[in-house]
Amino acid sequence: MPVMPKRTKYRKMQKGRNRGIATRGNVVNEGEYGLQATTAGWIKSNQIEAARVAMTRYIKRGGKVWIKIFPDKPVTKKPAETRMGKGKGAPEYWVAVVKPGRVMFEIAGVTEDVAREALRLASHKLPVLSKFVKRETEVGGDKVEE
Repeated sequence: MPVMPKRTKYRKMQKGRNRGIATRGNVVNEGEYGLQATTAGWIKSNQIEAARVAMTRYIKRGGKVWIKIFPDKPVTKKPAETRMGKGKGAPEYWVAVVKPGRVMFEIAGVTEDVAREALRLASHKLPVLSKFVKRETEVGGDKVEE
């Protein structure tokens, strides 16, 4: 069973454009290590599941995994060998829209080299390029000059 919303207001959605960089969801905040997208793209629900399985298999019941993206955009497709026209096709699958900078997966409770390898295996299942990131330990805040 693929990951998808329980219910939506509308069955179909327009394609839209995927430009710019992620301003939200771009820091590791649940776990210790994360997998951050470096290119934009659509990630299908079955690709998210394949990445999750690859990670959890590698860490062998140790640690915790967070999936920080959710496929909430329906993609429609017309049947093969159908003439043009006659309206928009039926929803075929669900995708998560990902921009560069978005942290897609997070891991905690394992060593860095285990996390690095688990996230590397997961990255091979995804259609976007990505990099390994660590949690920012220092507390943010601007220095006030007087």
